[in-house]
Amino acid sequence: MIPFTKAHACGNDFLIVTEDAAADQDRAALTRRLCARNTGVGADGIEFFRWTGPCSGRIRLHNADGSTAEISGNGTRCVAAWMAEALGAQAGDNLSIETDAGLRVCRVNGVRSGDGFAVDVTTGMGIPQFAPRTVTLADGTEIAGTEVSTGNPHFVIAVENVEFTVAERPWQTIGAEICAHKDFPGQTNVEFVRRINEREIHIRIFERGVGPTTSSGTGTSASATAAIAMHGCKSPLTVAAPGGTQAVAWEGPDHELHLTGPAALIARGEVY
Repeated sequence: MIPFTKAHACGNDFLIVTEDAAADQDRAALTRRLCARNTGVGADGIEFFRWTGPCSGRIRLHNADGSTAEISGNGTRCVAAWMAEALGAQAGDNLSIETDAGLRVCRVNGVRSGDGFAVDVTTGMGIPQFAPRTVTLADGTEIAGTEVSTGNPHFVIAVENVEFTVAERPWQTIGAEICAHKDFPGQTNVEFVRRINEREIHIRIFERGVGPTTSSGTGTSASATAAIAMHGCKSPLTVAAPGGTQAVAWEGPDHELHLTGPAALIARGEVY
């Protein structure tokens, strides 16, 4: 039996499994089996965790399809919630989490334990890198956007309609094609951003290894980066996705971006 904890951040859900518990498992196969929505536990991915110190740990992320990813901002925050409960953390405590994209420090802003266990966390997401880029689709349509790295790859597209369509095509279709485009040999996450005003944007997310998803921490960070750097928005910026709202503070190039949002533990169990 393999123990797990399930957590979500704005509907972006993850299983947390310790490396010891999964020691003899093929992690890609285990992830595909456990993340299956109808035949498994169901999740967007698994964060495999080990403690490295009293308030620190190391995670490795597998997406629902078994592929690996450098980092998930929401997945990291879910792990921070799991650590916070285990440690009895309080507001103001810092938790250090090493990822394949580097060290992320999570500051606990608040803890709610009345009905389940939830935290509000601000995570240092590193210094984003960005540049304008145009991608040519199979039918010759050119899609202008912003390529952003937040430790993992993103392509951010600005839209002006409430349906988030691009070139008269659904965002899910455009997202799927760009995600697997030859210009991105390792694939890329794709975000669609609608500017509401200089302090608020709405987004849709096509996540590499997952598909359309309700939320993404790195996707929120990448969308905010593009909105502030390229589209006249200002920090702090509210970013609303179907799963909920997060806040981004970023003062521009050469500054670290900070992402604030909730995470909650949903369930614990064991799987064969």
